Formats: sequence, C-alpha cells, structure tokens
Amino acid sequence: MRVRLRYAAWALTVLRAALAAQPSAAPPVSAPLRELPWGQLNFLHTTDTHGWHAGHLQEPSFSADWGDYISLAERLHEKADKEGVDLLLVDTGDRIEGNGLYDASIPRGFYTLKIFGEQDVDVLCSGNHELYKNTSSENEYYETVPDFLGNYLASNLDIIDPKTGQQRPLAQRFKKFTTKNQGIRVLAFGFLFNFRGNSNNTVVQRVQETIKEKWFQEAIRDREVDLFLVVGHVPLRTQEFASIYKAIREQQWDVTIQFFGGHTHIRDYAKYDSKAYGLESGRYMETIGFMSINGLPTGGKSNSLSIDIAAPRAARAASPTFSRRYIDNNLFSFHQHTDLNDTTFPTEHGRNVSSMIALAREALKLDKTYGCAPRDYWTNRAPYPSKNSIFSWLQDEVLPDMVLDVDRADVPRMVLTNTGALRFDIFRGPFTVDTTYTVSPFTSGFRYIKDVPFSIAKRLLQIINQEVPQLWPASQSLAFELPVRSVEASTHTVDERLLFAGGQMPLGKDHALDHDVELTPGYTTTDDAGSDGDDTIHAPIRFYRVPNALESRIGFPSATTEESKESADPVSVDLVYVDFIESYILLALKFLGTDYAERDTAVYMEGRDMTGLIAQWVQEHWQC
Repeated sequence: MRVRLRYAAWALTVLRAALAAQPSAAPPVSAPLRELPWGQLNFLHTTDTHGWHAGHLQEPSFSADWGDYISLAERLHEKADKEGVDLLLVDTGDRIEGNGLYDASIPRGFYTLKIFGEQDVDVLCSGNHELYKNTSSENEYYETVPDFLGNYLASNLDIIDPKTGQQRPLAQRFKKFTTKNQGIRVLAFGFLFNFRGNSNNTVVQRVQETIKEKWFQEAIRDREVDLFLVVGHVPLRTQEFASIYKAIREQQWDVTIQFFGGHTHIRDYAKYDSKAYGLESGRYMETIGFMSINGLPTGGKSNSLSIDIAAPRAARAASPTFSRRYIDNNLFSFHQHTDLNDTTFPTEHGRNVSSMIALAREALKLDKTYGCAPRDYWTNRAPYPSKNSIFSWLQDEVLPDMVLDVDRADVPRMVLTNTGALRFDIFRGPFTVDTTYTVSPFTSGFRYIKDVPFSIAKRLLQIINQEVPQLWPASQSLAFELPVRSVEASTHTVDERLLFAGGQMPLGKDHALDHDVELTPGYTTTDDAGSDGDDTIHAPIRFYRVPNALESRIGFPSATTEESKESADPVSVDLVYVDFIESYILLALKFLGTDYAERDTAVYMEGRDMTGLIAQWVQEHWQC
C-alpha cells in the first residue's frame, strides 16, 4: 500500500492531528447498524464527492473526513488480508466543485488534488465536473492521471494535449489485473455518460460508439476474465450502461459484471441479470458504498470466512451472490465496522491526511463567518415555495436585493436561474466562507437580453419547467445536480438531508432492533435488493421536488389590486439569467417564435457571480 504524503511541509505538522475528523466537526452519534456483508471480492466506492474531503462539519452522520476514509480503507485491507479475501477501492468522478476546500483556493483544487491523491484507489474515472473548464481537465491530465497511473481509466474520453495540440486518451482505455489474495482476473473500464457540456479541450465519445471500437470488442472477447468491472460517471439506469451490458453479454453470457455508477447523487443498487449488478453511492462524502461478491472463479488461497467463497474456474454456470451496504460517513459507523475505537482505529497515514485538511481549511479561512442564518433553509426537505425553502429565499430576498446593473437601474428586470445553481442546504447558525461555496460554488456570471417584450418573457418559466420537457434532456437538465431519479428508480429513496439525535445502540449479529427505539431521520433506501442496504437504520424523511428553474421579477410597477396588475405590467423587461443556462434560454425563446441569438446577449453586472452575491447579501442581512 502506498503512503504518499509527498507534501512534507504538511505531513510534519501532525501534532494537531491527534484526533481524527476535523476539529470543528460535529461528533457522530450512535445508531442501530447493519453489519458489512463480507465476501470473496469486496469494494469500497465513492462518487460525486465534490470537494467535501473535510466531511460535513454541521452534520454528525457525515462528519468523517478523507483522512478517516483512508484509515477505514487501511483497516479493512488488514481484515481482508487476514481473511484471505480481496478489497478494491473505486471512485466514479465529480471530485471537484462544491466545497470551499476546492473552490476557495487559487488555483482552484490546489489542496484537494493532493488530499484526494493520498487514498489508494484501484480504479477511477472522470466525472463531468472535471471537464467544464480547461484548467480542471488539465489538472486531471497533469496531476490525477499520473498520480493514479494505470488505475485511472478513460474509455470514452480524450483530451487535446496542451503541449502538442494532438487529441489523445485522457488515460488508458481499460485495465486487466489479478487480485492479490483470491487471484480473480478482472477486466476494468472507465466511462463517462454521453456528456456534451465539456470545454473544447476534451472530447467525449458517445458510449454507443465507443463499444463498437476494435479495442473494446477485442477486450470483451478475452476468455481469461473472471469479472468485468465497469466504473463510470453514469447513472445505473441509463442507456449508456444498458449498451455496455448488452455488448458484453453478446460475447460473454456467463461472466460476472459489476457496475459502479454516479452523477445522480443517490444511493441506488440495480440488478441487470443474476450475474450483473450495479451500485451508486450517493454524494458529497455522505456515503461510502460497500459491495461484495461471492462465488467468483478463483486462483487464490482459501480463507477463514464462514462462507464458501471459492469456486473452480470451470464452474461458471452457478450464479454468484452479491451484497451491498451504504455506509453513513462517520466515525461511529467506521469504528463499528472495524471493531475498533477512537484509539485503535486511526492510522498514522489517515491522521496525517486529516491534518493536511485542517491546515488547508485554516489557510483558506473557511471558518470565517459572514453572518448567522436565522433558520434552516432546505433544498429538498421543505416544499417550494415556503419560508424554509432555500429557493424561496433566493427568489424573494437575495435576487431582488442584489441583481442590479447601475447602467440599467430604471429598467424592470426578470431574473431566471436554474435551481441546480444552489447545491446544498443552509443550517441555522454561522454562515461561513465554506458555507458560501457549499451552497453555490459555481463561477457563472450573469447575462441579459435587453428590452424583451414582457408578453414573451413571462412565458419562459412555464416552458422551462412544464411545457417542453424535451428541451431539458435528463443528462443535461437545468436541475441536473439535483437528485432526480429515473422512472425505473422511482421507488428508491433520493438524496435527502438528515436530522440527528443520539442514544441508539449498534445493531450487530447478536442484537435485534428494538422497535421501541426512536430512530433518527435519515436515509431509508429501497433498491432492487430491498430495503436493508443502509448500514444505519433510520426513520424516513419527506422529500419535495423542485422545479428546473425559478424567476424573480424586480423593479416592476406596483399594483394595488389584482385587477390593476395586468395594466401595471411593463411593456418590456431586461431578461437576466445566469450564463450557465444561456443556451436553454435562447432555445426556449426560439420555441416562442422569436429570433434571439447569442449576438443579442450581453454581460450583466460584470464581475459578479451568484457565489459573491449570496456572500454579500448574508453580510448585509444576517447579523450574529
């Protein structure tokens, strides 16, 4: 196992790392737990971490940091080696954008690239967020790919080499290896969904075209394979994974396939057939996915687990068995799953990485307070509109106060933004520099079209949200960062915010759940294997859907009665929007019969973005 810590200046400052997790993180609370279903081949899976390597400082159930995850992986590797089984680590992308630890640094990602690189990940791929900007995709090319040389896979992703100008694979297309203890022969791929919003220095080939290529067709015909491992920044229930599954099955009907997905920010587990399953493990370092498979052909040694896991390679007709757990990312869960405690659980490497994170947060002044929120504002746990909806807060308070171009101050304006621009909840209490980035990390500015007839502008929101859903394909939706489930996954618990209380005992093999115990609200996932996937047993919480976009009308003539509203409407307005959605705005305007194009747009409030507007508003309105 590699112990990198190449950045010695950080590594030497370890006195403050005596405690795991971050110093300001909320301590975890006890709760009933299900044990991990260990098998012959086991996986730990992260996805869509979006820079949350410090963990959730205000949420006890997700308060472990990346150093704690390193300790967990090292302790579970020790157990796997002792039992003679294998453990692999997988990450399926979107490691950046969404937290001050990434977004507040100059250059962006200066600290998180190093912190993430301390974990020993066996197979990883890119997400879409790594590709929005030339700088972030070049970071992948120059730093992350070399850091995980041979493990980073880019089956359908190329980059324009900054030095030569030539198009080349971002990383190798696939990887074949044999596991350490069981001798399982694995052939792995790394895919991205059919993404179209990437910057011009990368090329994403459609999955359906990639699987026709000679290298892929030759790879899936390899008969010396015990497991196909498909990692991808791809939702489990999509045509992309269905196409890969079909292509493999056309050549190898009886070889086990394990998919790991991402992008939709949910906990999900999908069955493709009796020998093919997929796991998706949430978002924002809330979830560590655990997956195990038994009954694979093996060339390795026996083990001491109380299950029969060895199968001769010739006996492929029998179906393997699959199990999964969604681990809540906190030290209570980690300690229980390793049978260790505060003293025995942390490894030196994990503690040092926790120290790296603490020092980075201090350097970035992420705990600096702008103000104090008077209540919780929820993305999905409160209905929209309502006083506890973060989107109502943005629409009714922030945008009307902050969106003003002094050169157009006397012109009524309609402001549109996608709800995906706000990514996380606001908790009652201190609103810090870090909070600003967790709520709105994007660098999108504002643009506008001047003097749009109000009769046209007033119809846009309805079109975006209701009338023409085909304008917003699922993988490119304005609200794509929200946990919107596919129709096939409509019974699955989506990504929800949690409240916590303490006092429960761990549920092990010698414990039964006391039905009189008051469960804390949280994840209660139902997937293709049932409702026992969450490691922590929670009471369910209610989830509310939100629209694709919202609108604020600012500077309109006042109207005292309903009857006078129509006559008070302006003839024309400045149509203002976040620049990320410009193509959608223009498409909707075209649908309304206009000929507006990019030539008709201009910058509004030059140099301002949503993140800065929110920070300024909080400073001016929420005093502690």
